[in-house]
Amino acid sequence: MIFSRAPLRISLGGGGTDLPSYYLKKNGFVISTAINKYIYISLGKTFNKKFLLKYSKFEEVDNIKKINHPLFRETLKELKVEKPVNISSHADIPSGSGLGSSGCFTVALIKALNGVENKKLNNKELAELACKIEIKKLKEPVGKQDQYSAAFGGLRSYEFKKNGETIVKKINISKKRLNNLNNSLSIYYTGILRNSYDILKTQDIKSKSMNKEMFLNLDMVKEMGFYTKYILEKGNLEEYGHLMNDHWKTKKKRSPKMTSKYINNLYNYGLDNGAIGGKLIGAGGGGFLIFFSKKPKELTEAFKKIKINKIDFKFDLEGAKILSI
Repeated sequence: MIFSRAPLRISLGGGGTDLPSYYLKKNGFVISTAINKYIYISLGKTFNKKFLLKYSKFEEVDNIKKINHPLFRETLKELKVEKPVNISSHADIPSGSGLGSSGCFTVALIKALNGVENKKLNNKELAELACKIEIKKLKEPVGKQDQYSAAFGGLRSYEFKKNGETIVKKINISKKRLNNLNNSLSIYYTGILRNSYDILKTQDIKSKSMNKEMFLNLDMVKEMGFYTKYILEKGNLEEYGHLMNDHWKTKKKRSPKMTSKYINNLYNYGLDNGAIGGKLIGAGGGGFLIFFSKKPKELTEAFKKIKINKIDFKFDLEGAKILSI
């Protein structure tokens, strides 16, 4: 039996510029941090000559091509798995929450399957293989930061070049400063799970058609990504809270489905109760709100009054890993 895990992520700056429809034309730049919320994969032998897959549903098939779950199916096909296996997945946070769950799932699955064959991929190879399955094979309108953050872990910048190359760098930040950042950030569940497909598809279509307004928006977000890096390494961390607010205002313009009256009310409630700035994590439409506050405990108490739950988290520094064999 093999167990693997990969961390979910929080996008801190530049999100949206990691889609091929943008970065293959203008280069993308994202700041992302992995967190200690994970997707786990357990993988063992099966003796009935069938593939047994357990997730939110259960599948029992005798041929990979009959698998309904697209990521299970295409990953098993890509890795040329011939012997039937018994695979189960578990997530600390449900899909549709904006924390990069599909990319994280694919990374954890590849990690486990390679563990069976004792094959070793470095983090970049692992991330690129996961991207290949989601973006090229399944043609999902998603970016590459989720897979990279799940594979590498930590707080890093990811530069996505027009030639397809990805440059990964650690953010140059002290442990004390990293802890201060972690303690200043808090995330709250909106109660809404959503499929980001429509929002990302709109961005993807507009970018492919060279829509001027979409490119200007993503250009601004990319510049905010660069400024995020500067703040985290050299600036006053409080500046990041103000930048988050600007980022959210810019991000909302990409799609009318990005937010709602309810989410806007929650966001404003956060600002009224001590948050300096914040935004929805991920493509938008639901999931988690993240806030930067100098008094996060007071902010949490305020959200408790309206029955909105805070999700405690720490930064993950390990990335995808095999837990046991």
